[in-house]
Order: sequence, then structure tokens, then C-alpha cells
Amino acid sequence: MNAQPHDHHEHAGPGYASPEVARQQPPEQFVYVAALYEGTGINKPDFIAVVDVDPSSSTYGQIVHRTEMPNIGDELHHFGWNACSSACHSHLQRDTMIVPGLRSSRIHIIDISEPRAPRIKNVIEGEEIKEKLGLSAPHTVHCMPGDIVTISMLGDADGNTPGGFAVLDARDFSVAERWERDAGRIEFMYDFWYQPRQNALVTSEWGAPNTFKDGFNPADVAAGKYGRKLHFWDLEKRSKVQTIDLGDEGWIPLEIRWQHDPASAQGFVGATLSSNIIRFGRDNGSWSVAKAIDVANEELEGWPLEGGVPGLITDLVLSLDDKDLFFSNWLHGDVRHYDVSDASNPVLKSQVWLGGLLARDGGHPKAPGPLNGGPQMIQNSLDGDRVYVTNSLFSTWDNQFYPGIKGWLTKLGRQSDGTYTLDPDFFVDFHEQADGARPHEIHLPGGDCTTEIFQ
Repeated sequence: MNAQPHDHHEHAGPGYASPEVARQQPPEQFVYVAALYEGTGINKPDFIAVVDVDPSSSTYGQIVHRTEMPNIGDELHHFGWNACSSACHSHLQRDTMIVPGLRSSRIHIIDISEPRAPRIKNVIEGEEIKEKLGLSAPHTVHCMPGDIVTISMLGDADGNTPGGFAVLDARDFSVAERWERDAGRIEFMYDFWYQPRQNALVTSEWGAPNTFKDGFNPADVAAGKYGRKLHFWDLEKRSKVQTIDLGDEGWIPLEIRWQHDPASAQGFVGATLSSNIIRFGRDNGSWSVAKAIDVANEELEGWPLEGGVPGLITDLVLSLDDKDLFFSNWLHGDVRHYDVSDASNPVLKSQVWLGGLLARDGGHPKAPGPLNGGPQMIQNSLDGDRVYVTNSLFSTWDNQFYPGIKGWLTKLGRQSDGTYTLDPDFFVDFHEQADGARPHEIHLPGGDCTTEIFQ
């Protein structure tokens, strides 16, 4: 399982030749945000919001376009592109968004040839995915070399385990096959990341859709219905080669962020329920893990579970230069920023409070009242200067932990000393602007820190 040789070449395909080239791009003028009505009691289809983030624009901080899905009840969650920086030998262009519905298992193919006005050009029905591949609940979307789009699928056709991977042909978006050749005894699926030069792919775990779709039951953790393992794969052979059980320090490892340096063999994963950041890496041919950051539980009057309130690390993002790590504690209510220039010794540099159960935030000057919900999905700009934050996790979990939650999008900005603080001038009230919709994942139109993988 050695790293693959890499011949230097001119980057002719979509995306960027290197993380350094990506960092040199001009600031984004708008962002795409997955917005959902599922769980709000509003009987409308979810949509992709186009939000103006250009401070010089007259519509700064406003939703300037909505691309509505054709059906109700999708629960848009994560989404991605038909082509990205790893497709450096492809003739494809980054002109299509792949937008799954986590509940419906539909996959929406969205034309972005007019970037500010995306339009739906095709929908793959969930029943087709179930019939052809025996899978449901699409989650993470990555373009991969070979003109394919690979999507992690959290459940089988009935919403139970095991899940797997669905592959779409990136040229015509037909359902092609399952990606995995030998998955071993993997039960749970969630996020994945791959590194071509290392011939490696890593997957994380949540639970079966039938376990988490109606809300969180703590008894399901003790019953083994949630995951705590990382799985490492041979990218070329599409086979699992090693599994690491993270133990009680690693319950529900969700988002994976490999370093962007294409020669790197290490990265981070957020153990959501245990509220730890785990560093993974390969040395002498085998993979190992170590706890890099621990977020302690906090006591809170009225909290029903023993041990206090966990931070609940629901998202993390690594800057393109691999120096800054950001993550959100959805229940505590803070976004943390660490200097990870030395990945084995993270140093806390910034902490910004935004809502949360601990009620330590100061609100936002442009918000109509106190912030509710907590910081959830986050995205870092290509140049590293801005961090966007939304507050919706998953419809039923939103309603369980934050009844009456109202959606918002805000951002943090880099200061001259390298720390990050709340931007007082940027606040998008999704509840008001989008008639009660809740915002989830954020992507930049030219790719970003969570979509770009380099060869």
C-alpha cells in the first residue's frame, strides 16, 4: 500500500493545479447554500440558495436566486461537483452540481453554466438508485479521476445497513455501478476523502438512516447502532485494507478533512458525540490515529443526560495551506480555530460564540434577536480569509435540540494577527428571507476547501 508515483504535468482539466494556485483566486462574490423546509412544517420543496457575499454589491447579504427542487421532502444536505481539481486529465468542465436528497435518495443534476442562476436539468429518482445499486440516503459527493462522481450512501435500499458507494458517469450522469469491490465487514457509512498520490481513501461512520432519521436516542449508542470506526481503503483496488476502532473517544466520527498537500498521508476527523478531533496518518505502511483536540462536556441545568452537554463537533474545515483548522460545537455554540501547522500539536487561536445551549454568545448586531441553534456547517474561502457558518444540522435533530430553530448564515473574518472574529456586517436571516427555510451546507462556485482534492 505504497504511495503512487506522480509525474509532474501541466494541469489541463477543471479546478486548480495546486492548493497554492487555488489560494490565489479572487474572493468569491456569491456562495451556494443548501436550504430545506423538511422538518419546518412548511410544505414547500427544498432549494439551493445563491447568496450575495460581495461587500461592494447592493444586494450584499441577500438571497439573490433560488433553485427549487421539483419535489417536496428531499432534505437537501451535502452536495458537490461533476468535476474538480483531481480530474486534472479530464476534458470535463465544472458546470454541474450534484445535489442529493438525504431522505428521498433523489440525486438532482443542476446546470450551473449560468452560475448565478442554476437550473435543474435532470433528476435521478431514489427508486432507480435502490433498484440498480441496493442503496439509499446519498451523502458526500466527490468527483474522482476517470470521469466519475462517487457518492457515499448511508443505507441499503430499505434504510438499514450496510451502505456503500454509488457511482455516476460524470459525462452523462447515468447510474454506473457501486464503487466498492471489497468492503469487508463495514457496517456504517458517512463521509469519505481520498488522496491519489497515497493510493488511499478513508471513510467514517454515522448510523443507519432508520436509526437517525426520526431523531437521536442515546440508548442507540449503547446498543451499537452508531459508529466509532475509521476505514482505510486501497484506492486503485477499491478494497478496504484496515479498520481502526476509535473506542469511546471516537463515537460518531463524521466529517473527514485530509490535508490538501497532495503528498500528505495525514488528516483529521471530528468524533461528533465524543467531541474530539482525531488525527489519522500512515507510517511504515499502516494507519494509526491519535486524539489531537478534546472538547470537554459542560454542565447545564436541566440537561437530561449524565456527564453534561457534549460540544457535538458537527463540522470541520481545513484551510488550503493546511495551517488553520476550524470546527463547530453545535450544542455548546462556538466555532474554534486552531493553528495546525504542526498537525500533532494544535494550538487554539480563536473562539467565536454563535447561539448554542450554553448561551455564551453576544448575538449578531444584524440579527432580529438572540441567535438560536448553534454553529453547524462551516466553509473557508480559498484564500483562507473568511469562514462561513450556518446553523441547521438535520431536520429532526434540529427540532429535538433546538425547538423553534430559525435559520441563519453569517461569517468570520481573519484579522491582522491571524485570529478570526465575527463579521458584524454580514448576516443572512434565512427565516425571514426564505420564509422559514433552514440553511445547511455551503459551497463556493469555484470549488473550496471541502471539494478540492489535488493530484
